[in-house]
Amino acid sequence: MTDVDVLSEDAPLDLRLSDAELEAHREHITTFIRDTVAAAGADGAVLGLSGGIDSTLTAFLAVEALGEDGLHGLIMPSVANAEDMMSDAEAVAEMLGITYDVVEIQPIAETFFNTFPEAANDRMAAGNVYVRARGVLNYFVANHENCIVLGTGNRAEAMTGYFTKYGDQAVDCNPVGNLYKQQVRQLAAHVGVPEGLVMQTPSAEMWSGQTDEKELGLTYDVIDAVLALHIDGPLSASATVRNFDITEAQIERVVELYEQSAHKRSMPPAPPSLDR
Repeated sequence: MTDVDVLSEDAPLDLRLSDAELEAHREHITTFIRDTVAAAGADGAVLGLSGGIDSTLTAFLAVEALGEDGLHGLIMPSVANAEDMMSDAEAVAEMLGITYDVVEIQPIAETFFNTFPEAANDRMAAGNVYVRARGVLNYFVANHENCIVLGTGNRAEAMTGYFTKYGDQAVDCNPVGNLYKQQVRQLAAHVGVPEGLVMQTPSAEMWSGQTDEKELGLTYDVIDAVLALHIDGPLSASATVRNFDITEAQIERVVELYEQSAHKRSMPPAPPSLDR
């Protein structure tokens, strides 16, 4: 493990992985990427680069798995994106030596806004247009190049539904999808991602100034802890409150997010088959 301290001092649960565990995750994920590409008969992978830690770690592992010629990065800014995040995305692509393209998606989004202007001022609806436009572009390029689309979702996002349906989770696989956010940071530091990117403030950038934790109303440290202890783990809510620095209200919020987003983690439902 590097010297980067990726855990905050007030994290209610230390999900720190040992060096051996980090190496195991590294090998497991890179093998998964190679096997997924091979099973699809694909020539490589396409990845949307945002400058955030999840996409950066995924890019590092994908290059390790496929080589720099096996990954094509797409940087897709809109007016909602901070310039420094886009600069970070380009820096990651250049650091890894991969081919990348910068595609401005504002004109694409404006077409939707102009088509249905009464929805254009709905911040959530408009933000999701940006995310879904990126998903379409990822597949447009991937289909043309006989590639798969790599997702960047982690376990905390998946379990709380913090993603856009048919948007950033319109992907073929999520290489870091089994890692909590703390563990994403740890593995990123372990594989050599620069400290400034490891500690980047998480943001979906669906609108200007958005941050994940502000929108969720919880820090990722708390979300990770509730998921690991209570939802994924064996502890009751009362035991979690009693033994860790987590409030009942925080647990209820994470449980609410988990339950309300169940539809995002399943295929679209159909009615039960009629008995014949």
